[in-house]
Amino acid sequence: MTTSETPTASTAPELSGTETGAAPSSAPRDFPIQRGCPFAAPAEYDTLRTHEPVARVTLPTKREAWVVTRYDDVRELLSDPRVSADIRRPNFPALGEGEQEAGAKFRPFIRTDAPEHTKYRRMLLPVFTVRRVREMRPAVQARVDEILDGVLADGGPVEFVSAYANAVSTSVICELLGIPRENLEFFRDVTRISGSRHSTADQVSEALGGLFRLLAGLVAERREEPREDLISKLVTDHLVTGNVTVEQLLSTLGITINAGRETTTSMIALSTLLLLEQPELMEELRGDPSLMPAAVDELLRVLSVADSIPLRVAAEDIDLSGRTIPADDGVIALLAGANHDPEQFADPGRVDFHRTDNHHVAFGYGVHQCVGQHLARLELEVALETLVRRVPTLRLAGGPDDVVVKHDSATFGLEALRVTW
Repeated sequence: MTTSETPTASTAPELSGTETGAAPSSAPRDFPIQRGCPFAAPAEYDTLRTHEPVARVTLPTKREAWVVTRYDDVRELLSDPRVSADIRRPNFPALGEGEQEAGAKFRPFIRTDAPEHTKYRRMLLPVFTVRRVREMRPAVQARVDEILDGVLADGGPVEFVSAYANAVSTSVICELLGIPRENLEFFRDVTRISGSRHSTADQVSEALGGLFRLLAGLVAERREEPREDLISKLVTDHLVTGNVTVEQLLSTLGITINAGRETTTSMIALSTLLLLEQPELMEELRGDPSLMPAAVDELLRVLSVADSIPLRVAAEDIDLSGRTIPADDGVIALLAGANHDPEQFADPGRVDFHRTDNHHVAFGYGVHQCVGQHLARLELEVALETLVRRVPTLRLAGGPDDVVVKHDSATFGLEALRVTW
């Protein structure tokens, strides 16, 4: 990251303010739009929201689609039954070169419609209820403490994304599913390739193929000898009964791992960077740990790392904010645009742990809202609270180039962050 991109406490609110600039051109603009500050939506979203809330864009695939930036429009779009998430539709607005081809092959359930989507979601819902996730807190806390013990014992400086953020998120999802965690970087590599907008279909297939081979071996083992883990439960309740095939189960497990660990890794790392750049927020949390649940929701809103994950196709003509999205056109509901809409959130660029009625859409909205959101919140609460409490001298190490931002990934975040204490 260049010096001009270095995030500071003063730049984040400026970049996420309500300045609108000139009205946009009628010609489709290129999308995605790069963030100028990692703690804010792209400044151009403000312009679009004011002048062209439903706007035509050109994607990296050279296909055209629509983007939606207003909070009310995003929620309306994502709850509209006339909108499809099926990745096989010809104009699905994939942002990566090989994304649509690989998605049509492996069929992740988040890229399907009812009744198919409903079937797989119901398989996972019992594991991710508020009660079940609450029961996981002691185990998550123990794992986070174990990881941090190792980091502190090794001494600083360390590359924080790998040593802590990825270690926490990947360990938790692996433990939930019953996957050995010998090589945590393997899962990060799979997501790095499958989530990159520059990966070809062959590269994505190869990366996911390696993950599925690992999972297939575990499924076979659990079929013979079930344990107390999610893979065993899904094998016993759904594979053995004939509710799903092996291929369908592998696809469900694969997207659960990829989506579950990548967004949480990004949020842990990016939240930590924000707290280090705005130390008054760190001190606020240290002085009042009871603020952590509200702080996590505010960080989810502000950072919106899953900004362009909700990719859809209009199955019928849809009217939003005076524009008509024609049937069969691709449309992207921009979560960061909605979460920084000043009509919904006063002073949206300011991080306020006391914000009331924080009904953000960081986890999406409607029937496709993230099934693992309660677990994600738990991981963020525990990971950040433990870090704030146990490492009061945590600080950035090195210069601006030691903070590497991921601009070309499906999930926004940090590739590298060097810290010491």
